[in-house]
Amino acid sequence: MSSPLVPALRIRSLNQAAINPDGKFVLVWMIAFRRTGWNFTLQRAVELARELKKPILVLEALRCSYPWASDRLHRFVIEGMAENAKQLADFAERGVTYYPYVEAQAGAGSGLLETLAKDAAAVVTDDFPCFFLPQMVRAATRVVDVQFEAIDSNGILPLRATDKVFTAAYHFRRWLQKNLKPFLADDQFPIANPFARLQLPQLKLAKAWTDRWPVADLAALRAPDGLAELPIDHTVGPALLNGGSHAAGLTLQSFLKSKLARYHEDRSQPEEDVASGLSPYLHFGAISVHEVARRVLDSEEWSLTDLANTSDGKAERWWGVSPAAESFLDELITWREIGFNFCWHRRDYDQYKSLPEWCRETLEQHTKDKRDFLYTLEEFEAAQTHDPLWNAAQRQLVREGRMHNYLRMLWGKKVLEWSERPQDALATLIHLNNKYAVDGRNPNSYSGIFWCFGRYDRPWAPQRPVFGTIRFMSSDNTARKFRVKNYLKKYGPEENRGKGQKSLF
Repeated sequence: MSSPLVPALRIRSLNQAAINPDGKFVLVWMIAFRRTGWNFTLQRAVELARELKKPILVLEALRCSYPWASDRLHRFVIEGMAENAKQLADFAERGVTYYPYVEAQAGAGSGLLETLAKDAAAVVTDDFPCFFLPQMVRAATRVVDVQFEAIDSNGILPLRATDKVFTAAYHFRRWLQKNLKPFLADDQFPIANPFARLQLPQLKLAKAWTDRWPVADLAALRAPDGLAELPIDHTVGPALLNGGSHAAGLTLQSFLKSKLARYHEDRSQPEEDVASGLSPYLHFGAISVHEVARRVLDSEEWSLTDLANTSDGKAERWWGVSPAAESFLDELITWREIGFNFCWHRRDYDQYKSLPEWCRETLEQHTKDKRDFLYTLEEFEAAQTHDPLWNAAQRQLVREGRMHNYLRMLWGKKVLEWSERPQDALATLIHLNNKYAVDGRNPNSYSGIFWCFGRYDRPWAPQRPVFGTIRFMSSDNTARKFRVKNYLKKYGPEENRGKGQKSLF
């Protein structure tokens, strides 16, 4: 029985080479969608393997020289690898072999992909438009001499479905309301288990491979001191959440059961834990946006006929579900995927020059404005500003690897206000976010950072010092709008944790 075909719009040829009929297997180079289900990349590999009657080899490697490599990020990925190893072991007798590899030192993994590709009939990988992955894939095209494809499993909307960059969520939402419906059909979703009813020849890892590139001892690496010998940043400890698809599934289940109903009302409240918590898992590919959307829509007993026949760009009442689900789906699809749209079309997504012209003009007009406070990167990182709420948000980021969504906006705005130049502020925010946030280094996180400088926004009056016409936010206003007393207590200085604190506002 054959699996549904992967939509052609999600398959991108990376070279002009043909399939090697004498190849021993179909190679999956798993680099972004680190999961075994709801995965178009694996689904494409199954298509090819069935056609060629070849086994599947899944290579999931982790280098140690990526930017901001740390115990926090390594541990999260390795926990996911352990989950993948467990799940794929169930399909070993059906022709699926898993090869986990973790570099012990920088460059140790060099040559592994090239070596495996020489024995492959075809190679498929993940098409992720952000961080160092696009450059890594482009470099791989120089050493892969068989059919090499990148598969898009990023979002509900395929990356190649648009031909332009959208500059505002309103305009992107209007486009989605006109064009998204076909991509919501069942045949446009990946299947939950791409290996169902699979029966292929079996494959063993060659000793020549594993002698040079040993199979990762994932249990040892997950031990308390398992990462100690790796040349990564050990000052950034593990986050307060587990990696992997199982943890992602539990997080989704908890959100649907106890948080979704309050999402539209309380998601901006720092002291209300109603955020989905899914962004780290979406970033590392431990869960699919298709699965998340399907579970939310199923919980609403939704069908395609419930979509409104309008394209007014408004965030309410288009899906035909509850206000809470409407709000969440707008975040999950509109706001998440507008970032993917930008990264796909513009390689300079992380550079100051990518801001709209009006943003750069107003910021540069106010570059020489007097700043009441100026802080260094080191002071920002150590949460040593005059502002208790900003410091609390930074401490949450450092301690837990996450930050409350509303406070992340305030966090970014204040760094802009307290930096000598907007370019300096941008560099600070990218560094802190990418170093500490488990969901950093992602199109969605770059959208959040650049929104603080005006991307996806509009000019605001009146003009203000430093900001010009960029939207302004303040800690005082935030504290008046939302409850923050317990948040300040929870994320106060280490010496005050657990102690009563005087009200700060």
